[in-house]
Amino acid sequence: MPVFEYVAINNASKQIRGVLDADSPQIARAKLREMGLLPVHVGETRETAKPTREISLSDVFSRPKTVDIAMFTRQLAVLLQAGMPLVDALNAVLEQVENKRLTKVVYRVKESISEGAALSVSLAQHSRHFPRLYVNMVKAGESSGALEVVLFRLADYMEKQLALRRRVTSALLYPCLMTTVGFGVVVFLLTYVIPTITKIFMQLNRALPAPTIALIKVSGFLRGYWWLMFGLAAILVLALSRYLKTEIGGTAWDGLKLRLPIFGKLNRKLAAARFSRTLGTLAQSGVNLMDSLEIVKNIVNNRIIARSIDEAQENVRKGEDLAGSLQRGRVFPPVVTHMVALGERSGQLDEMLLRVADTLDDEVDTTLSGLVSLLEPTMIVAMAAVVGFIVLAVLLPIFDINQMVH
Repeated sequence: MPVFEYVAINNASKQIRGVLDADSPQIARAKLREMGLLPVHVGETRETAKPTREISLSDVFSRPKTVDIAMFTRQLAVLLQAGMPLVDALNAVLEQVENKRLTKVVYRVKESISEGAALSVSLAQHSRHFPRLYVNMVKAGESSGALEVVLFRLADYMEKQLALRRRVTSALLYPCLMTTVGFGVVVFLLTYVIPTITKIFMQLNRALPAPTIALIKVSGFLRGYWWLMFGLAAILVLALSRYLKTEIGGTAWDGLKLRLPIFGKLNRKLAAARFSRTLGTLAQSGVNLMDSLEIVKNIVNNRIIARSIDEAQENVRKGEDLAGSLQRGRVFPPVVTHMVALGERSGQLDEMLLRVADTLDDEVDTTLSGLVSLLEPTMIVAMAAVVGFIVLAVLLPIFDINQMVH
């Protein structure tokens, strides 16, 4: 059935926007009047008006982000906790959702629930926006009768994951920016400034110092073969991206990320924190361990760790404990396996997993702060060395000319 976007005036003379299903614009206007609204504009959405597989720029930029889903989840949890029925709560949330794509999705979820489907079943029909983790937790909340509690946990989980991602991004942003600016400055000096200065030296017909000769050759190569360098770089990036998409290449890259001297430890902690928080949140919400491991295995974004979780899942299925199975894989920090073992013995696995996730998040923050503190002076020294070499290569011939004059 087509979906229509509308602008209408309610009884309080306020303009409201929304979406609804109807067979035609006339029927859509009639539905609005039955709802006590005065239609101002009714138009078919692009998704139904132009059924195509192509993705437009507007679709990309309007795609709901994690923060949109988290806000929707928390708002729905608050309304359900206040005793509002699910359909009424979704209607209330629809008025607050700002993302257009999410508005359409929530409306369809509400219509599906009105037709008798469960919330988890309705959300599962929109797996691009509500992943398996989300759907399974909602399903567990429906089964236990504590849906609003599970939704609060989901919102907390997404917000903490988002906060961790933002901390990592902000910590790495400054070094990446410095590298880009420094590289641009050096390229500008070598391709525009140095050729102008070295023309004077070449006209003197005197032997030039070795640093100056090396600088002239590098500058000439960049000016004459820049297109070759860009072409080779593009080919290398394309070939590498295709190789990493293969199972062998992806596994090799994931293994390298865990073995790097400093970044390997950081990647291991990030993956362990995500594993612990996700598994703990699922266990806390009542999802059984085997289903939880299946979900967690698909969100760690590392084939080596996913393979270790898969092996642990098989061992647990055979009757072994989770801690011993994880320890055998040797991919998680010891603190994770020890806390899992303590949680299994005490019957508080979810609490121990969430506690170790908080600990690992703090360690990631500390590691990132130390890494950035180490990278900043290192990059400054490296840039100073490059610029110093360029200055030295330019000044040496000038000193020779000065001595010749005197």
